[in-house]
Amino acid sequence: MQPISFEFYPPKTDEQRAQFDRTVRKLKAYGPEFMSVTFGAGGSTLSHTPETVQRLRSLHGVAGAPHITCVGGSREEIRTLLKRYRALGCDRIVALRGDLPSGMARSGDLRYARDLVALIREEHGEHFHIEVAAYPEVHPQADDAQTDLRHFKAKVEAGANSAITQYFYNADAYFQFVEDARRLGVTIPIVPGIMPISNFSQLRRFSAACGADIPRWIERRMAGFGTDDDGIRAFAADLVAAMCRRLLDGGAPGLHFYTLNLARPVQAVLQRLS
Repeated sequence: MQPISFEFYPPKTDEQRAQFDRTVRKLKAYGPEFMSVTFGAGGSTLSHTPETVQRLRSLHGVAGAPHITCVGGSREEIRTLLKRYRALGCDRIVALRGDLPSGMARSGDLRYARDLVALIREEHGEHFHIEVAAYPEVHPQADDAQTDLRHFKAKVEAGANSAITQYFYNADAYFQFVEDARRLGVTIPIVPGIMPISNFSQLRRFSAACGADIPRWIERRMAGFGTDDDGIRAFAADLVAAMCRRLLDGGAPGLHFYTLNLARPVQAVLQRLS
């Protein structure tokens, strides 16, 4: 199978850290290329993300890839963070624009993800492998699909090595996005982001906020299970695994799983794939 990777959010409490450690131990068995750690909007997890990256390396022996967002931060703050990650042994960064938290007026010194990518290259040359985001179903704040594609190309031209997509449940959207990007001259690997389904009500809320489409037929099938939790879990794992298989058969260079710090939904998909 192609390379896989996992995304986590940084734990903040002892209980969350215990859950995080259990999940990492279980998913580490699948030989991921790396595990990424998210960064809160406007730096709300400023210390938690570096601590989690360090925990991955020192406690679990896993390569951590921290997310860095430019919204709300100054150039100097970002420079300091990059130096800290380099000192921790990181050689991969997920560079994102990020969202401005409610009530925060200051957008920061860097306005777009392409500016962040350019700063990383300017400060650290080729030391970091830079991942950027891609949106097969169009970024929710983009004017249209073509504008969104041009923004994506700008991040690549600034120095991105590869991309991870927003999650989706329509493989055709991914294939069309890759085809459109290639037509624009983008050649970097575009890895599909995969969201296993653990809580469908929560997924609906996530999807409404980030612009990921849940096909109507999936909504209807989920509703048909009623309170049959085992049936929902089995259907969800079958659905996501079948999509992953199609993506890999169609040439996807790997899979990046959004874990929500849970092992079982990811394991259920990977077991079906294997």
